[in-house]
Amino acid sequence: MAIKNHLRLLFTAGSLLATTFASPVSRFEDDDDDDTPLPVVIWHGLGDAYNADGMRQVADLAESVNPGTLVYPIRIEDAGNRDRYDSFVGNVTEQLAKVCADIAAHPILSTAPAIDAVGFSQGGQFLRGYVERCNNPPVRSLITFGSQHNGITRFRDCETNDWICRFAMAVLGTNPWSPTVQGKLVPAQYFRDPEQYEKYLEHSNFLADINNERSIKNETYKKNIAKLENFVMYMFDEDTTVVPKETSWFEDVNGTEITPLRARKLYSEDWLGLRELDRKGGLKFRTAPGDHMQLSDELLTEAFGDFFGPLNRHKGRSDPRPASHVGDEESNMGSGGRSEGRPASRGGDVESDMGNDL
Repeated sequence: MAIKNHLRLLFTAGSLLATTFASPVSRFEDDDDDDTPLPVVIWHGLGDAYNADGMRQVADLAESVNPGTLVYPIRIEDAGNRDRYDSFVGNVTEQLAKVCADIAAHPILSTAPAIDAVGFSQGGQFLRGYVERCNNPPVRSLITFGSQHNGITRFRDCETNDWICRFAMAVLGTNPWSPTVQGKLVPAQYFRDPEQYEKYLEHSNFLADINNERSIKNETYKKNIAKLENFVMYMFDEDTTVVPKETSWFEDVNGTEITPLRARKLYSEDWLGLRELDRKGGLKFRTAPGDHMQLSDELLTEAFGDFFGPLNRHKGRSDPRPASHVGDEESNMGSGGRSEGRPASRGGDVESDMGNDL
């Protein structure tokens, strides 16, 4: 990725300093013609860190597409190595509460009329959790890349020398439903096995709640999702890391049977507000070529240009309604490569050096 000299972010001692703006009060105007881009928050994937080179480059690209954009990479801790550790180990509900408090207290984000959000892999469903549970400031457009919105049915493979990953995955293989595992290991909290659905409903610490799958529905979750202007879900058409890959589109996979989102009760009974959002044209299904999280500059530029920028500029271009399977997709979804839970630099693309991150 070409590094732009006008990057608006400085990372000092692990902290993001927005040096371009002297006063948060003057950052946004109550004017329909104001061309100030909305701030963008980014949540990275499993095995990544908020201050990794690839994340900085994604922030740079977002700013270059819409000059003047304040980009805030979400972090659980300021030290990058601890932030990476927290992507494997921690209570997602507690982590999300911290992120909600951090964003609400940020001197610039908190003054914005809205923010835009992009989530890479597991960061996508975590940002959806932000929309549902907090949404202060509210999200206008949410873009997710290869996210596990309907959970995963198996855990990822690890690099030989990635001991944090190997330890976490070994523990997950014992009993993913135990209180200790559900409260401490991040991937377990979006594990969803159709053959153990009742255990999932009873024990899931995170996903069963934010998907509103339990008998008592949270109406706030539904209202907040329906308020989005755009919810853009990218699925990687050759994803071998996320199983099943169709989870990125909220599809339900049980063995060889694939149930598209619009054929599910979650949609027909509108547990999450997705049907309401779809009917107003805000629910968008897109594909990216290649394996998990190998993203090209072109694809990211297209996404950021279509859905981010000033508050009243546009609502994003419309997409054809997707067919049931990737191979039947009717639309031309644009160009892209592959990428991983952590985007990092290689040539002209944003790619990962993590191999199999979520």
